Amino acid sequence: MELVRADAAPDAHADATALACAPTVDLALVDREPSEEDVRRFFSLIDTRLTPEQEARIVTPPATYPRQQEVLAVHWHPEYVPFPLLEQRLETLYPNAREKLIIPTQHNVMLTWGDYAGVEVDCYSSGFNRKVQLLLHFKAENLDERAHTLNAMLAHTLKYRGSQLFELLDALILDSQEEIRQRAAGESGADEALVEFCGIQAAKLKQLVETHWNDVPVDMIKNKLVRNWLDMLREYYGDRFIARCQTYVKQVKMQVKERFSLSYFYRASEVIEEARSLGAGVVIPHPEQFWPILLAGYDVDGYEVWNPQSLEYTEFLITVVHRQNRSRCRTERQLLVFMGDDCHMSEKLKEPASQDPEKTAREVGLQPPWEDMRIRKSLIVAGMDRHAVIAEYADRLG
Repeated sequence: MELVRADAAPDAHADATALACAPTVDLALVDREPSEEDVRRFFSLIDTRLTPEQEARIVTPPATYPRQQEVLAVHWHPEYVPFPLLEQRLETLYPNAREKLIIPTQHNVMLTWGDYAGVEVDCYSSGFNRKVQLLLHFKAENLDERAHTLNAMLAHTLKYRGSQLFELLDALILDSQEEIRQRAAGESGADEALVEFCGIQAAKLKQLVETHWNDVPVDMIKNKLVRNWLDMLREYYGDRFIARCQTYVKQVKMQVKERFSLSYFYRASEVIEEARSLGAGVVIPHPEQFWPILLAGYDVDGYEVWNPQSLEYTEFLITVVHRQNRSRCRTERQLLVFMGDDCHMSEKLKEPASQDPEKTAREVGLQPPWEDMRIRKSLIVAGMDRHAVIAEYADRLG
């Protein structure tokens, strides 16, 4: 079947009223079952091989930072971008870097970069009854046969975390999830046709995932598979209509996340204990999203005080860390200040029209607050700078 574009781009003479009209789609022209074209689109979506154009996007960043002499990157996600390409990008980004501590932190998958390995783990804070995340960093040589328990914990968490994709798809499809869809439609202003269209696409995507399960890379079993599927339909249905679909689906996803059971995650204390037995460093990322964990007294090396998603309270968090350090005994290890670029490399592989500008702007090791004159005042009082954190944390990891 030939898909019909629902909203051609408006011409230069379109008046304001026409531009404000909600784009729509003729549902009678939308296939309910995956077509051959859908299958081709699906395999293109899950293909982790990079094209020459994508490789070029990775190795040629849009800007360089020759004045940055230290690179501290302990919260970033390579996803399926090959490390040799990432190494080229980093050399271009920071041509004069003298000190580096670069550790990848894939979600629930341990990865090794040079002498170090890292992972970002989803877990459960029982004291506050909420999901939290931890950054774990290791000297790679410590991840021998003793790491089998931690690796099993990560594999369980990855599998359970991936199940959220199917909960999202079901929320877009099943009659029993009508309440979620109605609430999401109300929040996003979606009409019935749009809600039905998204349900049709979710049903096709679910069928394709289940039919070709053995061919789907584990890194693709994530909520963003739905977003990426819809993005691939932009050339057929237009940017405005798909943008409205994405807004609606985001509202559904937020509700699914709120209802996602935490009981199958490992407790944060369990993860920390197992990681510490392997000599790990532990950092709490983007604490603005996980305020209560700052009060839990977990055995950690430090807090992330800045993140592209968490930047409002950076100075306050530096002050909190400094205050906690002043109250510690001289024999206790000091809490360190970290900043996380939270760069997801797959975002840079997309066609420019489909990229999220905010996420695409993130770079591994690019953390402007280290140089912000106002924030530097707080860092100086706290006795922290990038050089000191790199030296101290590398020493702790061994």
